[in-house]
Amino acid sequence: MTLTKIQIVESVQNQTGFPKNKSSEIVETLLEIIKRTLASGDDVLVSGFGKFCVNEKKERKGRNPATGDAMMLAPRKVVTFKCSGTLRGRINGR
Repeated sequence: MTLTKIQIVESVQNQTGFPKNKSSEIVETLLEIIKRTLASGDDVLVSGFGKFCVNEKKERKGRNPATGDAMMLAPRKVVTFKCSGTLRGRINGR
């Protein structure tokens, strides 16, 4: 099952006792800070959770799946996530 933003807002609301609109504002603000930081090219480290990193992909050869024609894919930036040892342990039941 996938955890949605609405479920996160409800969880914040239940655990803090804040009204739903305040909980939604908190979650939206946090996500906006993360997005802005990543867009600027900086990494986001959340202790005990993991690290979001911006990596650059070089130009590479690719293939159009519809036509099979070879093409060059432009360089781009991607966001990767590496979980912390603490989170990895919880996922693996340790």
